[in-house]
Amino acid sequence: MANTTFSGPIRSESTIKTVSKNATTGAITEVITLGDGPVALGDEDKTLDNATHSGRTLVVPALASNRTITLPAPVAGSHFKLIYGGAAEEAENLIIVTPGNTNFFIGGIVHLDSNADFGIFEINILAKDSTNYYIWGYQEGADAPAFADQ
Repeated sequence: MANTTFSGPIRSESTIKTVSKNATTGAITEVITLGDGPVALGDEDKTLDNATHSGRTLVVPALASNRTITLPAPVAGSHFKLIYGGAAEEAENLIIVTPGNTNFFIGGIVHLDSNADFGIFEINILAKDSTNYYIWGYQEGADAPAFADQ
């Protein structure tokens, strides 16, 4: 099946990919994929990419130790939704980092204090432009989410 570029609304019986095209080089970058099922992440450090992870729900398993998720370079419109899919309270930390010291989060996470290790979360991250990400969502547990420079 060939790739077709549309400039207006379309309908698909499968997935839809949104792309950006570099005006100078003509290079195509996948921004978001809509229509695919969730992606189950492994119990490991993970670097996300737009083609596989943007536009899909990312399910984080129970963690054996602290794990780091690294976001790709921001492309305006790319969206990552992370949810907890483990079956038990979590004592380890999920660390989400931007790809560089010039990429920043704008927004915040609501902390629901349960006086227990965390059990659920939903975190949404949306690339605002080629520098910053919007972040919002909630996390339940004894410790509030922490934010720091790289």
